[in-house]
Amino acid sequence: MPMQDPFDILVNGIVYSVFPEEDNVYTIFKAGVEFGKIEKDTENIWLKLNSETEMPMFDNDPETNQIGQAITNYVPEEEDEDEEFE
Repeated sequence: MPMQDPFDILVNGIVYSVFPEEDNVYTIFKAGVEFGKIEKDTENIWLKLNSETEMPMFDNDPETNQIGQAITNYVPEEEDEDEEFE
């Protein structure tokens, strides 16, 4: 699967920049400041990763879930032609 390009989402009026990593892990910037990495756990549950250990934190953070749902719902804009990165 090709690496996704970074994209922006809007959650509660705040712009989050999403940088896809590997295996359902995303680095998130909130209004230009690093928010941290989040990981998809189940269909509706997203977990924020500990910034030092990168282990999931099971604290059921509503903001993290809202970001995750916006990522799930995000549809990339169709481009006219496929661009290959070298």
